[in-house]
Amino acid sequence: MPVTEREWEHVRLPGGRSCWRLVVDVPARDGTILVADLYAEAPGPAAGPVILERTPYGRRDARQSDGAFGGDLPPRPEIVAERFVRGGYRLVRQDCRGRGDSGGTFSKYLNEAADGYDTVEWIAAQDWCDGRVATMGVSYSAHAQAALASFSPPHLAAMFLDSGGFASAYEAGTRMGGAFELKQVTWAFHRARNSTKVLADPVLRSTLAGEDLKAWFTRMPWRRGATPLRFVPEYEHYLLEQWEHGAFDEYWRQPGIYARGYYDDFPDVPSLHISSWYDPYIRTATENFLELSRKKRSPAYLVLGPWTHGARSFAYAGDVDFGQHAPLDGNLDEDYVSMRLRWFDAHLAATPATEPPPAVRFFLMGGGSGRKNADGRLDHGGRWYTAKTWPPENTDHRVFELHADGSLAAPGHPHPDGPSYLEYDFDPHDPVPSMGGQITSGEPVMAGGAFHQHPDERFFGASPPYLPLESRPDVLVFQTPPLEEDLAIAGPITVHLAVSSSAADTDFTVKLVDVHPPTEDYPQGFAMNLTDGILRCRYRDSFSAPEPLAPGETYDIVVEAPDTANLFLAGHRIRLDVSSSNFPRFDVNTNTGRPEVGDRRKVVATNRVHTGGRSWLTLPCLPSPAGGA
Repeated sequence: MPVTEREWEHVRLPGGRSCWRLVVDVPARDGTILVADLYAEAPGPAAGPVILERTPYGRRDARQSDGAFGGDLPPRPEIVAERFVRGGYRLVRQDCRGRGDSGGTFSKYLNEAADGYDTVEWIAAQDWCDGRVATMGVSYSAHAQAALASFSPPHLAAMFLDSGGFASAYEAGTRMGGAFELKQVTWAFHRARNSTKVLADPVLRSTLAGEDLKAWFTRMPWRRGATPLRFVPEYEHYLLEQWEHGAFDEYWRQPGIYARGYYDDFPDVPSLHISSWYDPYIRTATENFLELSRKKRSPAYLVLGPWTHGARSFAYAGDVDFGQHAPLDGNLDEDYVSMRLRWFDAHLAATPATEPPPAVRFFLMGGGSGRKNADGRLDHGGRWYTAKTWPPENTDHRVFELHADGSLAAPGHPHPDGPSYLEYDFDPHDPVPSMGGQITSGEPVMAGGAFHQHPDERFFGASPPYLPLESRPDVLVFQTPPLEEDLAIAGPITVHLAVSSSAADTDFTVKLVDVHPPTEDYPQGFAMNLTDGILRCRYRDSFSAPEPLAPGETYDIVVEAPDTANLFLAGHRIRLDVSSSNFPRFDVNTNTGRPEVGDRRKVVATNRVHTGGRSWLTLPCLPSPAGGA
């Protein structure tokens, strides 16, 4: 459809600035109309590169993850658009299928490959585009970018993927270690509440407004027709379809949620990948960066910060502050808009005015005072560093063995004699409460970030007398003595466990913790979570071919936790927590061996971790850091 069939709107902005906006209808291959806004510095067909952002959140709605700009957090989309069009680009913001003003039925993730491809190629054919279409966006908008790249659009010119872009949704973002990430549940409920169907029906709006999502989390696992989404069946269907596909099957190999299977089809274009230590998509960002660096001639870049999902303008995550160097704003660039513009200019401008950034920029948490700052948060501190690859090229792996006396020590280190295993009862009726971590979109049930691992009334599932997590009999704690010298780590965390169970299936969870020593502000110390992982034991050998456990038999398993980067100061302890649940971040294993969705029974499992050299933690260690980025 030629853009002249609609009228341009002059959008006036604060400070005397303005831009022009035109609503355009983009036809998908099945005839569905996808509605978008085209922003330009002036009306007319003058051709130039176009930047596309596709979103399910409302193309004219501001989001916190858009970052701070001009004193606004978040800025309105038209304010950001004006900056891009003033920089020589045209910008298109599009509602995804079934969301906002776009037609069709929403099915999370699964339409974005074809719809994105069709949109890129339609834009490239317009007289206001010079044939180059770049993409950008955060979270779902990053997933949508990787999705369309899987279909190899010939006019894709560059990709700026922030906090998303599934390398494998099965292994990060939807499931992890075979367990289901329950942020998908809270996301589906909130998106259903603001869906076009619900907003148009006052009765349906009241129906969903009356649902108590926290109460529904006490009735898991869910089954079809017995969820708070039962009155919006299209949302219940796609959610439970994700949940029901417990094994890695053809469902998880679809374009849009499995870039790993389509990297060869990705156009050879520059790409930048952002994630953060308390974001669910660290694995996605690092894998996409590494694979595209290896398979393509065009450059790929990686940025890893200390934030929660998309919160790059803040210095803190949860109850921990990382200092003045932590925000993107004023450190990596003037602000998020400037960073993106500078990057696009470096790769799309005819005569780039700026040099490309270093291949890898990462924030090493730690080095702060350990005291409470003026905002009541732990001052953990940190600095930015650069590297040529990820993990950094000078990384050295060190092993720490788990011992039954609770010690965590290098191999061969003397430790008291004692039993060669620890065991506990894992009761799925009483799971270990999630205490921050790599969580997004979990409100009002859960939130991501770094917290002292001592629950209070803020955390779902915690109850009086609010004792520390290590006091629970189903949490095994292994820790070093206070370190004699600083130790820096950067990369993925791996835990090898020798385990056995009385159940046909069960989970094992791990959590890496930096234990600050006691201070006047924190007289009990501060046990700060860094990263955590989970493995559902039926998938111990294969995600695609699950097998039950033989009760009592010992198995060697590997539990992986997503990447982190932290400086453990001298006097701190390195701690590893091992348990069998992390709820509500992940669904709770019923221990019956039955499919996750709809199981009406829960059984107590006696789980055992074998020690004395049979179980160990591997850390990616760096030389003593000096200086920074």
